[in-house]
Amino acid sequence: MHLFVGLGNPGRQYAGNRHNIGFMAIDQIAEAHGFGPWRSKGQGLLADGHLGAERLLLLKPKTFMNRSGQSVGAVMRFYRLSPAEVTVFHDELDLAPGKLRVKTGGGLAGHNGLKSICAHIGPGFTRVRIGIGHPGDRALVQRHVLSDFTRAEREGLDSLLRGISQGAPALATGESGRFLNAVALRCAPPPPSTNAKAPATPGPGAGPAKERPRAVHAALQRLKDRFK
Repeated sequence: MHLFVGLGNPGRQYAGNRHNIGFMAIDQIAEAHGFGPWRSKGQGLLADGHLGAERLLLLKPKTFMNRSGQSVGAVMRFYRLSPAEVTVFHDELDLAPGKLRVKTGGGLAGHNGLKSICAHIGPGFTRVRIGIGHPGDRALVQRHVLSDFTRAEREGLDSLLRGISQGAPALATGESGRFLNAVALRCAPPPPSTNAKAPATPGPGAGPAKERPRAVHAALQRLKDRFK
């Protein structure tokens, strides 16, 4: 069993915020893979389902961001999970919008939700860092993370979230490379192949290619007969 946690703040006023991209990712996975109805559990909303042969729990803490660890810890204890069986989806200021990285352990970059989780369960969980970009000025960070994605950003956001849901089965089995590939293919599909050679275009009045040598031979024969 594995636990996927999305970080965000509860309430309609925060639903479209950049800080809530973790909630958005979890919602997309639940919808795309037909997870059961959300139910209250461990100070959060929990959904149960399967990705292939893997049983998976999806959690959205109902605590505010800086107390996310309370909910994660409660669910982990109930299901007797270890930190290695937990993956947290969260916004990342140090990545450009549309960029995504998978990381286990390491620094928390001042993220209050990650700090709370680390304090409750330790640092051994996996993180899916979803880029929202930095406003360029530290004084603007709070306003940036608590503002909604712009209309221009939403198209790319939709592709990113769909890529996350498509790659989720690989992530649930620890195959982070396959997960990242699925996201990349969704966000930037490869261009059509140019390896195949286009058929040669015959000139004006030319027949099928296999008939042209016969026409040339006939013309040469007529020229030869003329000068006999």
